[in-house]
Amino acid sequence: MNKVMCTKKIICFIMVVSILVSLIPVSLVVRAADTAIDPLSAPGDDDWLHVVGNKIVDKDGKEVWLTGTNWFGFNTGSGVFDGVWSCNMKEAIKNMADRGINFLRIPMSVQIINEWAAGIYPKAQVNDYVNPELKGKNSLELFDIALSNCKEFGIKVMVDIHSAPTAAMGHTIPLWYDGSFTTEDFYKALEWITERYKNDDTILAIDLKNEPHGNPNQSAEFAKWDNSKDKNNWKYVAEEAGKRILAINPNLLIVVEGVEAYPKPGYDYTAKDAWGEESKYYFTWWGGSLRGVKDYPVDLGAGNSQLVYSPHDYGPLVYQQKWFYDGFNKETLYNDCWRDNWAFIHEENIAPLLMGEWGGFMDGGPNEKWMRALRDYMIENRIHHTFWCYNANSGDTGGLVTHDFITWEEDKYELLKPALWQTKDGKFVGLDHQVPLGSNGISLSQYNEGPVVTTNPTTAKPTPTSTKSSNTPTPTIPGGEAGNKVSGYVKPDFSDSTLKDGFKVEVVGQSLNITTDSKGYFEIGNIPKTINTYSIKISKAGYVSRTISNVNNSANTVISSQTEPLQLFAGDLNGDDSVNMSDILLLAKTFNTTKDGSSYDPINDLNGDGSINMNDVMIVAKNFNKTSADY
Repeated sequence: MNKVMCTKKIICFIMVVSILVSLIPVSLVVRAADTAIDPLSAPGDDDWLHVVGNKIVDKDGKEVWLTGTNWFGFNTGSGVFDGVWSCNMKEAIKNMADRGINFLRIPMSVQIINEWAAGIYPKAQVNDYVNPELKGKNSLELFDIALSNCKEFGIKVMVDIHSAPTAAMGHTIPLWYDGSFTTEDFYKALEWITERYKNDDTILAIDLKNEPHGNPNQSAEFAKWDNSKDKNNWKYVAEEAGKRILAINPNLLIVVEGVEAYPKPGYDYTAKDAWGEESKYYFTWWGGSLRGVKDYPVDLGAGNSQLVYSPHDYGPLVYQQKWFYDGFNKETLYNDCWRDNWAFIHEENIAPLLMGEWGGFMDGGPNEKWMRALRDYMIENRIHHTFWCYNANSGDTGGLVTHDFITWEEDKYELLKPALWQTKDGKFVGLDHQVPLGSNGISLSQYNEGPVVTTNPTTAKPTPTSTKSSNTPTPTIPGGEAGNKVSGYVKPDFSDSTLKDGFKVEVVGQSLNITTDSKGYFEIGNIPKTINTYSIKISKAGYVSRTISNVNNSANTVISSQTEPLQLFAGDLNGDDSVNMSDILLLAKTFNTTKDGSSYDPINDLNGDGSINMNDVMIVAKNFNKTSADY
């Protein structure tokens, strides 16, 4: 008897899945099928960026500010971000987004990318206990999942070719080639990763090569910048690499770092210094000299609209450069180092700058003084940047987190925080037009269009959602003395539903909440007038929760009407804010049960008819693959 019941359950499950798949549009079926190998198969084409003068702008020509950090590991041999051996990767990425990181630079190697291209997947160092969802995943799958996590929380990505070989010290190799990898291998890695992700705008940029360097006095294997076609001419190789990438995806930003040494006037790279005499070269940090842009700017042809230059700059705890003398400050650093090495590119409106690496230990002294000076200069000039680094295991700088890779170094974060893109009222701004940046941020559309909710009917925005708009203005109600109130109507998204009660509506962070009545109506009062804006979260078991951000608190607000209520997607049975295969499995377990049966689950009875049947299947099918980002 038990075997018979089990067989019936399996048959019912197969039937449910088959019906769901047959009801889902073909494009969604392909997306779901591809998720196992490529979670970024869903198209994203509204967040690409390009360059106007020294600014980076979005598709509408509005200026953006890329402010983020680095997380290495795919370049070192870990096969994943370092630290996933102790932390939960998704939690770490979410924490970044919640703290205002809108741009993540991910160091990689030529080796690992070309291994992926050949179907070779290095084993990754993952703590399965902390990351049960990553168990058994190979390095490429882990990279895809990381990108998917970034996509979910509104973070954009820059791939950085950090070294040719996969090695913890690979960055010390001065060039993009070595004894095992050729320049053509370098090009192929760039082309493969560009082709794989060309239809998704989670990856917005490629940093062609980390820190080309080398001393012309000491070795023939050094990176130079001139108008030759020599194999070690970084400027020439960067042009070729950039053009190959843009031929595949013309929307990517091409990020070009500098070199270490540049000849002084009257000399070229054949010059050799003599002991005791003034050097014939200007030296600076690896990848930090972009002096050659004055004489030999990178030329990508039509692709110059995607060109960004990227210096690196560090403090005295990394190396005691000559400009770190007693009494140095922001002005002396600018005059002695920054202006001629890279700041002129911004000042002369040649191209945008992205400070790809900066950061260090909090020493309460010169290193911290340098960090604050550079931070302030970048804020004043709106220089894009990625802080080095998130990793706790960066030996000469430390990281934003402690050695558990999840607990933040609050003093260092407080130094960085003012340089993260945010509104005057402290809302972090993301680079995705649809997805807000973490739980404390807003989307690019919300930033560009102003508050999603307004209480001024003469300048009202449409009824608020996180990504979409309607044509219903938001009316104003006179405010009370004790505090303002918010009211509105809520309903399920399936038509003519009477199940409007029981939706929890809360003012986020204020301990104010209520549930909707039988008409779907709610009203929350006593919202403190001391806050300028607030967020409303609406949730109910079985539904994808919905958050309305930036509600203006200058007066009472009605955010929806009875004729045009806010609707929530039904079908999220496991409460992960997504209607997916997990919900199908839960539905299958209770399929064909009624409220009198022991296996009946009222949450799965979406239409409330006392039976979990095909009507509920139809609701899940309608909303399959919907998430809170789809509102």
